[in-house]
Amino acid sequence: MKILFVTPYLASPPRYGAQRRLDGLMRGLAARHEVSLLSFQTDDEHSEQSLKSTASYCQAVSTVSNNVVGLDVRKKRLMQLRSLISPRSFEYDLCYDARFQSELNRMLDRTRYDIVQVEFSHLGLYDYPPPGRQQPLLVLDEHNIEYDIVRRTADTTGSAVRRLYSAVNWRKLRREECHAWRRFDGVVLTSDRDETLLRKNSPHTATAVVPNAVDLEHFRTRSVAREADTLMFFGAMNYHPNIQGVSYFVTEVLPKIAKAVPNVKLRVVGQQPPDSIRALAGPHVEIVGFVDDPRPLLDRSAAMVVPLLIGGGTRFKIVEGMAMSMPIVSTHLGAEGLDIEHGKHALLAENSEQLASQTIRLLQDPGLGRQLGADARLFAERRYGWERAVNTLENFYSTLRAK
Repeated sequence: MKILFVTPYLASPPRYGAQRRLDGLMRGLAARHEVSLLSFQTDDEHSEQSLKSTASYCQAVSTVSNNVVGLDVRKKRLMQLRSLISPRSFEYDLCYDARFQSELNRMLDRTRYDIVQVEFSHLGLYDYPPPGRQQPLLVLDEHNIEYDIVRRTADTTGSAVRRLYSAVNWRKLRREECHAWRRFDGVVLTSDRDETLLRKNSPHTATAVVPNAVDLEHFRTRSVAREADTLMFFGAMNYHPNIQGVSYFVTEVLPKIAKAVPNVKLRVVGQQPPDSIRALAGPHVEIVGFVDDPRPLLDRSAAMVVPLLIGGGTRFKIVEGMAMSMPIVSTHLGAEGLDIEHGKHALLAENSEQLASQTIRLLQDPGLGRQLGADARLFAERRYGWERAVNTLENFYSTLRAK
């Protein structure tokens, strides 16, 4: 098949969760199909490398310059405030670019694609051929149900301004997402929960669950000796759910752990940590920032913590941690969407007291950590390899084409 991906940023090499999904699916499909790409491209230090890496497996790559990812924080906040009086969501205003539409039209006119796969509902706002009436088939990949994440943000503690913004914006996002779902021949979700949520809003939309997955050969432990009492959190630190989760863990959970494990240290790894996160650095907290490869730090850490309080879809950090045989402690929401069994693949907790007690239990019992890590690796091999995910997506394409 000829498949065109429409994305907000280049896929490779993956440096954060959404890129990991793009990279895994596109590389997997490119092994058997002709994959092309239309994407925004940010002007940053990774730009040239990203273009070269993505082009290595694509038939064609076309880009439009637009800093939709690397937006300056101050400018982003101003745009978000202005969006409060707009009928459209902030995400819509951020992603719409007439040049992008022109390039999309040019690519569709030049090549007859079998599938056009659009990443995120934000890019569903562009004009595509009407679904079901002609080639290509239109597939939307929902990494998360976006409005649900923002709705959850509105319902959690935080600044009054953020909660007000989220309370207004999630309703706009829901309207726009529902409209997008009905425009596409099919929608791909990352979890059963997200699929159920979509069907409540759009019951006639064809759907398939293609879970976030992991390169099982790349993410494999090298049996390096773990550093006792060292915890690790990794994820994009310019993403609000991660910022909130780390802040919560450091202020509410880590002091409880330190009473039982005086030498405990949390290592925070991820791109663009804001000043509020950097300010948390201290005797028990190390802010590492961005690293090209998190695997050596994962190998050395005694356990991974995933203390998320809001989110959607599924977390790459968990499937990659499982593939690395990492002992994991997570909130139930952090592990949401993954069929993880408490006490077998990870330790799950509901509140700060449980997070602290389960983490202490893991740090004080290395044997438990080794067993959890071994079972987690087997679970990842059975359920969360990219080959399985790509096969599921191909089968969904075939179902849609047969219709």
